[in-house]
Amino acid sequence: MQCLAPVSVYTPAEVVEETGFSLDTLRYYEKIGLLEPVERNAAGQRRFSQEDVGWLGTIRCLRDTGMPIAEMLRFAELVRAGDHTIADRIALLEEHDRRVEAQIGNLIERKRYVSDKISYYRSVL
Repeated sequence: MQCLAPVSVYTPAEVVEETGFSLDTLRYYEKIGLLEPVERNAAGQRRFSQEDVGWLGTIRCLRDTGMPIAEMLRFAELVRAGDHTIADRIALLEEHDRRVEAQIGNLIERKRYVSDKISYYRSVL
């Protein structure tokens, strides 16, 4: 019995399922250069590589943590430029990390407020 090799080419529908991005978002990211041009088969249909899917996972993380598209584009530019940009990538990600930490701190404060309100309302029941 032969073992199947891992999938190396993905249809747009599979990428939507894997990443949670809509088809429109995938097209938009390709159009603005956040995602490099996607290969196409003989019929002109997009076929995403494992590298494309991995990159979209990175973009998903950055987007979900609130990184603006302009910064994601800068990050993509640095990655594509090569290893000599690693220090710049670190700086960009450290700044983003500081903003994420601030957001977490803000959410913790808001949660504390909500919890206090719950306690108050329970005490008056």
